[in-house]
Amino acid sequence: MIIEYIPIFVFLIGATGLSSLVFGLSYLLGTPEKTDAEKVSAYECGFDPFDDARDQFDIRFYLVSILFIIFDLEVAFLFPWSVVLHDGYAFWSMMVFLLILTIGFIYEWVKGALEW
Repeated sequence: MIIEYIPIFVFLIGATGLSSLVFGLSYLLGTPEKTDAEKVSAYECGFDPFDDARDQFDIRFYLVSILFIIFDLEVAFLFPWSVVLHDGYAFWSMMVFLLILTIGFIYEWVKGALEW
């Protein structure tokens, strides 16, 4: 019975060895860390994370991130749908779902929510 698990153990040993090798090589061959103004500056959100919490900031970053989460979840719903595609009800219910999301995307586009 333990013989059936040998491929899994070989895979785990190989994955652990390969990841250790890649990590070790990047540690040995990598350049030393040099901090500069560009590395320690605020990136994605556009404001310094260590400023006063009561300062005004641009809300567009949060809007785009919420839109990304919504459309990312749409893709997550497409995977199970592709498995049960043989059912006519599943096909048309997903078409209605995609139509609603497409209308929402067009509404966001027209309102300028995606403009920077």
